[in-house]
Amino acid sequence: MDVRQLSAIVAIADHGTFSAAARALFTVQSNVSGHISRLEKELGVLLVDRAQGGLTEDGFRVVERARRVLNEIEDITSDMTSRHDKVAGQTRIGVIGTTARWLTPSLLRQLAGDHPDVRAIVREGASSSLVPNVMSGELNAAVIHLPIDEPELLVEPLFAEDLFLLVNDQHRLAAAETVAIAELDDEPLLLPPTGSALRKVLDRSAAANNVSLRPQAEIDGVRLLASLAIDGFGATIVPATAVPTWLTGAFRRINVPELPRRVVASVRRRRPATNAPTQVTLKTLSRVILEQGELQPGVHPETGALPVPRSG
Repeated sequence: MDVRQLSAIVAIADHGTFSAAARALFTVQSNVSGHISRLEKELGVLLVDRAQGGLTEDGFRVVERARRVLNEIEDITSDMTSRHDKVAGQTRIGVIGTTARWLTPSLLRQLAGDHPDVRAIVREGASSSLVPNVMSGELNAAVIHLPIDEPELLVEPLFAEDLFLLVNDQHRLAAAETVAIAELDDEPLLLPPTGSALRKVLDRSAAANNVSLRPQAEIDGVRLLASLAIDGFGATIVPATAVPTWLTGAFRRINVPELPRRVVASVRRRRPATNAPTQVTLKTLSRVILEQGELQPGVHPETGALPVPRSG
């Protein structure tokens, strides 16, 4: 088993066919076919279904581990080329959607200026999907919201953000600066789906204040919730970074004092140690948050005072 064989099976998983995999690897189809055949012979299993196309069940299992191996090889290369002052190589970072929208442009600009030889691969996703990818090594680190209960991960709080009521200027509550959660009792709201992390927070806060939150609709996606509210389809409750400062429109942010702040943190594996490009990327991210947090309503980057809530 060698790296070329692992690269070939991953390329087929990513691109679907032998010919497409060959193009992605800048080689010819016969080479990809030969690598796969030798890997199948060595493992004693069929990895690619030639008749139907795509990977077999065993193929998917091999690809999962092959990605980890190839990522570790990439990390070794990055570390060895970053032994001195100049950091170079690749980092794979996951970011929750609202934070990604708010911070990614500034992060990439700052990273390009400070470390031009670092290449960031940014994947947007929910905390529930990003954490397993960090655990498996598919991602070097991720920016998620707490709580989290994974002893194998290092957790570093980055900032806290308020949850606020977001309404269009024509909404009946638009003139208010602050609304008590009791005033939202039975108010039609655009809410996240039942069971989602944000919905659990909202339901707990409502229950603690003997309030019933009535869903006008349940929307899977915080940014979509914000867009619908801004466009006048109803009121919603979203974290502060769902409405970045550069976003303009006929909308109002309204404080709801009873709602807790959401803590956003970076996570990375304890072992093996994070590669050098990831380390400088996380340091750059912290710096950008300190600078940008002062400008974003509802964001509190004073990490020394932040709790590190855990589930359970």
